[in-house]
Amino acid sequence: MPKKKNTTTEIHENFIQEQRITETLETNYMPYAMSVIVSRAIPEIDGFKPSHRKLLYTMYLMNLLKGDRTKSSNVVGQTMKLNPHGDATIYETLVRLTEGNGALLVPFVDSKGNFGKQYSRDMAYAAPRYTEVKLAAVCNEIFADIDKNTVDFINNYDDSMQEPTLLPTTFPNILANPNLGIAVGMASSICSFNLAELCETTIRFIKDETIDLCETLLAPDFSTVCWSITGRNWNASTKPAAAA
Repeated sequence: MPKKKNTTTEIHENFIQEQRITETLETNYMPYAMSVIVSRAIPEIDGFKPSHRKLLYTMYLMNLLKGDRTKSSNVVGQTMKLNPHGDATIYETLVRLTEGNGALLVPFVDSKGNFGKQYSRDMAYAAPRYTEVKLAAVCNEIFADIDKNTVDFINNYDDSMQEPTLLPTTFPNILANPNLGIAVGMASSICSFNLAELCETTIRFIKDETIDLCETLLAPDFSTVCWSITGRNWNASTKPAAAA
């Protein structure tokens, strides 16, 4: 057998460079931090994070807006063409968007099967091979005119297909559903508001920017039962039996 050649590594004088810590953070850390903040902590103006947008757009391409439900595992597999972060992560995202899980005030996915409950740690969701999903009717407003050059498209991670940078939603979705995100040095927690009150407030604000938003947008609205208690005119006789 031929003898292995000995290799030597030349160490140059400038192999180790001195740099101010502030310059290192600005050059290396800040771009990473901003990327994580934009992708994870703060939703875009359409109200979605990239993982939500990739999933819903995949279901749109699968004709699940008008077609019958399909197995969740089918959706997860197709979504990996846009989101390479693993099937478990994609399915967890899908679960949160379903009507069955109850996490959203306005669910985007019509579901069949056990998707657990957002308010219970003991009620775990079933495996994707057992559950079925399709896009909910409200997604007609999410994908309205998407084929009419209303939003920009970019290549996916391997340049094999394109995906939208935003979804052309026709209602203020960013406030209609709750959003929670944690990133580098920043976090966001956006509560949900009643869709009818949001639309009424938006219309009034377009007509007159000086209006008092609290007159029509009274308080947050949640998908679970809750009471909104204020300091005005509150007593036992006025306590509601339940409020959604």
